[in-house]
Amino acid sequence: MPRVNIQTERAPAASQPLLAQIHQAFGVTPNMFKAVANSPAALQSMWGAFGALGQGTLGARLGEQIAVAIANRNRCEYCLAAHTVLGQQAGASAAEMAAAQAGRSADGKTAAALAFALKMVEQRAQVSEADVAMLREAGFGDGQIVEIIAHVALNLFTNYVNVALDVPVDFPKVALA
Repeated sequence: MPRVNIQTERAPAASQPLLAQIHQAFGVTPNMFKAVANSPAALQSMWGAFGALGQGTLGARLGEQIAVAIANRNRCEYCLAAHTVLGQQAGASAAEMAAAQAGRSADGKTAAALAFALKMVEQRAQVSEADVAMLREAGFGDGQIVEIIAHVALNLFTNYVNVALDVPVDFPKVALA
C-alpha cells in the first residue's frame, strides 16, 4: 500500500502543470510521478532530469539499460518494470533488457557502461581512475562519462522513491533477477 498520496487531483496546484506534461508524454500518469507530485520541487527535479538526460548523447536505449541494471540491484520492482518497457520502446530486445538487468551486454561499450554504473551503486561512487579509464577505452568521452553518472543518480532517486514509498507498479511486472 502506498505510503503517500498518489492521486493527481489531490496533488499540490504547483505540481499540476508538470503532471499534465507527464500525462501527455506517457498517455497516462504513472504512479511514481503521482507520488513525487506531493512535492512540486521534487517533481520538477525528477521530470527535469528525465528531460535533460533524454537530450543527452548516450541515447535512450543505453539510458534504459542502465536503469534496469540499477533497478534490479536496488530491488526496485517499479523501475525494473517501467524501464524494461521503455527500453524495448527505445529499440532494445527483450533479451537485451534481460541481460542489462543482470548487468551484462553482448556489446562491449554497453557492457562497460553497465559495469561502471553498477560499481557506482555498489561502492557509493568510490570508483578508481582505472574504472574511468575503462570507460574511455570503451569509447566514452568525458561528457558521456558524466551522463552515465547522472543516469545513476537519477535512477537512485527514482528507485528510492518507489521502494521507500511502496509505489504500486502500473507497468507489466518483471521478475527481479
